Amino acid sequence: MRLPWQIHRDHRSWVPPLISEERKFIDPESNLAFAYSNAVLALACRGKAVCGRIMGIINRRYNEHADLRDARFSCLECQDDVDVAEKLLAFVEKWTRSCGMERIVGPMGFTDQDPEGYLVEGFEHEPTIATYANFPFMNNLLQSCGYEKEVDYVVYKVRIPDRIPEAYERVVQRALAGGHVRAHEFRRRSELKPFAERVVSLMNETFADLYGYVPLDEREMKDLGRKFLPVIDPRFVKIATVDGHDAAFVLAMPNLDEGFRRADGRLFPLGFLRIMAAARRSRQLDLLVGGVKQEYRRYGLAVLGIALVLHSAREAGFEVMDSHLELESNLRMRAEMERLGGTVCKRYRIYRKLL
Repeated sequence: MRLPWQIHRDHRSWVPPLISEERKFIDPESNLAFAYSNAVLALACRGKAVCGRIMGIINRRYNEHADLRDARFSCLECQDDVDVAEKLLAFVEKWTRSCGMERIVGPMGFTDQDPEGYLVEGFEHEPTIATYANFPFMNNLLQSCGYEKEVDYVVYKVRIPDRIPEAYERVVQRALAGGHVRAHEFRRRSELKPFAERVVSLMNETFADLYGYVPLDEREMKDLGRKFLPVIDPRFVKIATVDGHDAAFVLAMPNLDEGFRRADGRLFPLGFLRIMAAARRSRQLDLLVGGVKQEYRRYGLAVLGIALVLHSAREAGFEVMDSHLELESNLRMRAEMERLGGTVCKRYRIYRKLL
């Protein structure tokens, strides 16, 4: 868990993870995904000095859901040294073959909520929560080891407008006019708390067919809600219902990079306060996740959610918004970002290798 601090010592863009969360991630007693996954961890050493690490994962639930025989690699860290990278990847590939898998993809964690994809463009921009802040050489190392592109994600940068575009306003007014659609907005965590599991449940339903998504069970939904509720700003959570049924959601939060860097891996005694202080100072909003149930897409709920987030962001003094990771093939969502004047600022890549 400590190796990334050594690897990224002079890396300005890197954001230290919380050590407590890293520990939970690799602990079968704490990470519920181990109930349906196999995993292996390895360190590379030169003499007594650790010089690399990797994790191999087989998510049996996802393989069954997608009818695949895939393994994943995660947590790959090393210097610009093809020998180290090759030995770490070869170790996981051998383990993967012994488990009867046909290919390996990554970087990917156990679930969609873990960091996935290496940055390939936009290294000058700030990362967002739960994404990799890797050196450019990691992509070269993977290609040298026989890996090729599986899929790309893009991140859009959107200037927060002084006014919501007229086209958006018309869609919002039309969506709310009939009385079927209701928008739920929040000011306090106490107001949001009863909705937390409903948001995760919506995520389960709206993401079921997306690349790499693993449906969460009830325990995982509760655990995810508990994990994020303390750092979520309720002003940037929007839920839409249609005739009383949960239909769509959008979740954004202030960029917390400055706070995580100052916390340096620890929540206590001062890390949590530093993260919250950074949230108050931030002028970048990160659009983390959003979705609309298939049967309600004709109501314009995606536009409604984004418009409400932009309105709240403008009220709070934010200047820009990052879209987080959008699949390059998600043309519907990409079109919405471009209608707002958004431009692609970052690109992340998941690699694959046949075994």
